[in-house]
Amino acid sequence: MRLRVGVIGLGPEWDSRHRPALLALGDRFHVESICDEVSLRAENAARQIGARAVNGFRKLVAAPEIEAVLMLGPQWHGVEPLIAACNEGKAFYCTSILEIAGANSATLRDSVDQAGIAFMAEFPRRHSPATIRLKELIATRLGAPQLIFCHERIRKPENGAADRFGQRPVKRHVAELVDWCRYVVGTEPQSVFGVQHRKDVDNNLDYEMLSVEFDSPGGDAPVIAQISAGSYLQHRWPEASSFRPPAALQVCCANGVAFVDLPSTLIWFDEAGRHMESLDHERPVGEQMLSLFHRSVTSLLRNTSCLNDVDCALRVMRAADESNELRTRVAIASA
Repeated sequence: MRLRVGVIGLGPEWDSRHRPALLALGDRFHVESICDEVSLRAENAARQIGARAVNGFRKLVAAPEIEAVLMLGPQWHGVEPLIAACNEGKAFYCTSILEIAGANSATLRDSVDQAGIAFMAEFPRRHSPATIRLKELIATRLGAPQLIFCHERIRKPENGAADRFGQRPVKRHVAELVDWCRYVVGTEPQSVFGVQHRKDVDNNLDYEMLSVEFDSPGGDAPVIAQISAGSYLQHRWPEASSFRPPAALQVCCANGVAFVDLPSTLIWFDEAGRHMESLDHERPVGEQMLSLFHRSVTSLLRNTSCLNDVDCALRVMRAADESNELRTRVAIASA
């Protein structure tokens, strides 16, 4: 079945991930229309992919030929496209879990459930070849995770301009890292200690660190994940961001340790020594995620786990904000 889709927002991954994936999956997706807050950008993208540019996301969502909506970039209208998709009964794909953070995530989850639409939030770290291989090794060779260290350096805009979404870039990255660690551990987070750093007079967030405690997979001591992200390196220091970058994910397990660099590099150690795996031959992450979305739309069974994943990540972030204010570890509210 070939889905007729409309695209809302052309994010930073359009040229590198989403457009190539949609073209590669031409037997499953046909892009009918594109809407972006910059009309010229929408017109250029529509011309490249054989679609038409549309002014206004509501017009796009309501069009009878549209069967599913792909929200591929942050726009000023936030959660409104998802609400419109629920009202129209259209399946919805979203690139960032923080795109729905402006509303109560539990209420939004109920709205999606009541509408009965297929919904998928993009978690590219979960579907990267290195992560998939890491999960295999945890099940077969490395054993249960015990400690996790996860960090991401965020590049600031080259022109030094402030991001139009304020503090969201750092928080968006941290929330996605929280989900990544939760997926690797395979259990639920129980508590968090959060620290934030605000550098300039405008009080903009440029670094956030979370110490998250997860249930133990084996029922022993809890798993501790140290998660952090920051945009503390200035654009005027062009070589600093690439100098000795830490591994994106370091996982200490019962029988060894693994170092992950996305999307496809995995180095792990056990009693036999060092093992290095390059997984460049695997299918691109963008194609994998859109294939999963196509399956969820065309399947007779709805997969609601994605909504729970979004809600869990946002609950952790809210508890981290409370922890930063109180300067103490905070229990994470249950769903």
